[in-house]
Order: sequence, then C-alpha cells, then structure tokens
Amino acid sequence: MRARRKGFTLVEVMIVVAIIAILVAVAMPAYQDYSIRTRMTEVMLAASACRASITEVYNSSRTAPAANNWGCESGISSKYVQKLETDVDGVISVHVQGIGGAVDGSKLTLVPLKAENTPAKTPADLGAKIWGWSCGGTGTTVAANYLPSSCRGN
Repeated sequence: MRARRKGFTLVEVMIVVAIIAILVAVAMPAYQDYSIRTRMTEVMLAASACRASITEVYNSSRTAPAANNWGCESGISSKYVQKLETDVDGVISVHVQGIGGAVDGSKLTLVPLKAENTPAKTPADLGAKIWGWSCGGTGTTVAANYLPSSCRGN
C-alpha cells in the first residue's frame, strides 16, 4: 500500500490564488468608487454652513449680498475643498481637490429652490422661504457615480 499524502498539491494552491485574484480584481474598482463618494460627502458637508447662511439671508433679508459675499465663503476647513464660491442668487460652487482620479479640479453646485425645480432668484425671492436645495445640477462637473446618493438627481 502506498502512503497517503497530506496537504495541498501545487495545482490546488494555484486555483485558490487565481480565485482570490479574480475577487480582488472585481472588488477594487467598487471600493475606489465608494472611497471617492465618501470624500465627496465631506465636500457636501463643507457646503452645509453656506447653505444655512444663504437660507437665513433669503428668509430674513430684503437686500441681496454680492457674489462671494454671503458670509460663508471663507474659513472652510476641508482638505478636499479648494475653494467655495457663491453667486448673486446664492448658488454654491465647491471646487474639489485632493480626492484623486477624475474628481480633482471638478465642481459641485448647490442651488437654492423657491419651489420644486424652481431656482430662487434675488432680489425677487428675498423674504420668502427656501423650499429646498438642488444638488449636482447645472454647473456640476463631478460625474454622477461619484456624487453621494443624497445628491444624485436632486
């Protein structure tokens, strides 16, 4: 009788290595997209203080500030935000940096709405309630698959 061998053969080990390599090849792109979306969420949070400031001005003021003078454009402390700009109507433009890939150098916009799908305009809508915010619309150059789920199609 021949003695039974214990352990794995080289072929069995190579099959396991091949399966692991295939799983890694499938998982890595999905993880990279997830990682970019997570960083983009931080970019959205950086714009939140500006959203609050602009909403307050629309609700309580009768005079519109000039572009980049809504009181929220400076003091942003995020390594992923290059700069934050506002226009005369309160549209927020966040310029992205340090995330990597096709996202660096792109722009995310948030638009105040006076009604569903109707942007608020100064001075006509000052003193009125802001209905909500549109995220990722006109002016946004970040690819939709990199936007946080709360920002896609809003």
